[in-house]
Amino acid sequence: MVLFDRYQVKTFIRFSLLILISIAVYGCQQNKQVFNQEIEENIQLESSLLGVSVIADSLFVPWEILWGPDDWIWVTERPGIISRINPTTGEKRVLLRLDIGDRPEGTQAMIVHPDQSEYPYVYINYKRFNSDSLRYNVIERYTYQNDTLTQPKLIMETVAGKGHNGARLAFQGPERILWATGDQALKEAPQDYNNPHGKVLRMDLEGHVPDDNPIPGSYVYALGFRNIQGLVITPSGIIYTSEHGDATEDEINLIVPNGNYGFPDIEGEVDNDVEREFALRNDVLNPLISWTPTIAPAGMDYYSSNTIPEWNNALLLTTLKGQGLRILNLDQSGQKIIKEEIFLEKVYGRIRDICVSPVGDVYISTSNHDWNPMTSPDEKDDRILRIAKVDTAVKTPLTAKNIGWEATAVNTGDVLYQQYCFSCHKSKGKGLEGIYPALRGSEIVKDNDSLLTTVFNGSSNGEYSMPSFKFLKDDELLDVLNYIRSSFGNSSDSLTIEDIGKYRRVK
Repeated sequence: MVLFDRYQVKTFIRFSLLILISIAVYGCQQNKQVFNQEIEENIQLESSLLGVSVIADSLFVPWEILWGPDDWIWVTERPGIISRINPTTGEKRVLLRLDIGDRPEGTQAMIVHPDQSEYPYVYINYKRFNSDSLRYNVIERYTYQNDTLTQPKLIMETVAGKGHNGARLAFQGPERILWATGDQALKEAPQDYNNPHGKVLRMDLEGHVPDDNPIPGSYVYALGFRNIQGLVITPSGIIYTSEHGDATEDEINLIVPNGNYGFPDIEGEVDNDVEREFALRNDVLNPLISWTPTIAPAGMDYYSSNTIPEWNNALLLTTLKGQGLRILNLDQSGQKIIKEEIFLEKVYGRIRDICVSPVGDVYISTSNHDWNPMTSPDEKDDRILRIAKVDTAVKTPLTAKNIGWEATAVNTGDVLYQQYCFSCHKSKGKGLEGIYPALRGSEIVKDNDSLLTTVFNGSSNGEYSMPSFKFLKDDELLDVLNYIRSSFGNSSDSLTIEDIGKYRRVK
């Protein structure tokens, strides 16, 4: 029996060929999309040549980026947008829009459970106003299904302030979650075991206190932090955090169960008698590294790939004020940072977060639409960029800025202003309306006693405060204060070194 005549066979063959050609063309188009992700910058390492390309743009403060179990990049944007972005094509699929409005911090941390077959969970940390008009810091769990997030469940909720929220989330094994929190600008919180702020907290997937926590019945895993912005757990289980200091001493810490990291009584290394006494009483741990002037360390990931061998066994750290990517090479034990390099400094502005793909490509997100701007956003901001190995350079390669190998910069007044004052008082001393006061025409700047009182004691402006700068040397204070008094349209008489010394002795 003949099932198909000759015409039907020819038609079937033609149709099949058309399908194959279409698939081939589509594949070429997809490859072309990858190929057309133009290299914007090249980076030359010791032996590896890297290329930087944009995979997504026109985002609004992508606070968290992480490599999902589906091989897409999962993203939170500060106004409440939760998305997946295809790292090959740049396609963006919005999964959820949280109704929280556009305000400081907003949507922040997120984790996606790696075993979606058994635990189809996504945890999101954000701030919201409840019916009592108070601001709350919450973790909600969503179920991921059909390319959307459903079934929200409240896991934890704490009263929050405007700033110093932290925050990062991380899985410690399949059934434990770490939540790194900021102190909410409450100086007493970090050393109070009954207060969740300024801590690393540990919970199970339902938000309960696990039986194996270091303190029975308590969420507290570690304490004594100001404002944690990065959290990563290595494959071997070592936990690291990055933390914003006050006017000084941004830190990287290695976290141990029930460890005390000292804030607010200790910032950075234990280096004076008062701090030594507190450290002995409370068994305080020193940071692996600290930075003064501050760099505002943000998201952090651990690199454990030979794809970029120079970065293997290193912490990759993004910075906001520092506006770059820092590579912190570790010793074999992971207990010590042995080398520090800076890349892309002030090339893309503020860099908020980072993730690493299974093949060893690195992705970073910019943060130039922040509520406290330090840069003017580009029309394509904010962006997610890929850093990956390439064969040839299309741009003159950038190289590392090596820390510890350069001569110390001269601390002129304008340099000190950029290091300690710019992030709040901005260029031309214009400040940030309603939050950080302008220095141009300031009555405080004009008056010797008011200026020195403010600089030595700090000041409070509601939930946004200025720290004391008495840690600066007399000649440094003289340089920066006289720079302010003679810049931005100000024309006050110069202070003298005797003025600074006299005020310090009185205080």
